[in-house]
Amino acid sequence: MDYNDSLKDHFENPRNVGVVKNYNGYGKIGDPGCGDVCEITIHIENNVIDDIMFKAYGCPGAIATSSAVTEIAKGKDIDSVLKLKDDDVINYLGNIPEEKKHCSLLGIKALHAAVDDYLNNNLKSKKQV
Repeated sequence: MDYNDSLKDHFENPRNVGVVKNYNGYGKIGDPGCGDVCEITIHIENNVIDDIMFKAYGCPGAIATSSAVTEIAKGKDIDSVLKLKDDDVINYLGNIPEEKKHCSLLGIKALHAAVDDYLNNNLKSKKQV
């Protein structure tokens, strides 16, 4: 597999690995076809992701793209984050092999699921007030 230096670096030295303490958004996505799984926890304050971490199981592409997603999303407001697409991850990493491009979807989908979880929980708590 021909991985570029950026993708190799994110695989060998993934950023933001683990679980955010006191997270208020959670997303987990798996790809049954290849067995890759990405789990993202986020903390949102004032509609901005101020902390984000991931745990992933899978190939170098899945781990590297999940790591990249955390760097792209950190510090962004939730409206911007929900507009992110897998192509944003691919461009951030300087491209990835064609047969691994499906991996870039895991992190984005898990991130969107985490934001949706936050929004759903936030709406529920506001209705209870």
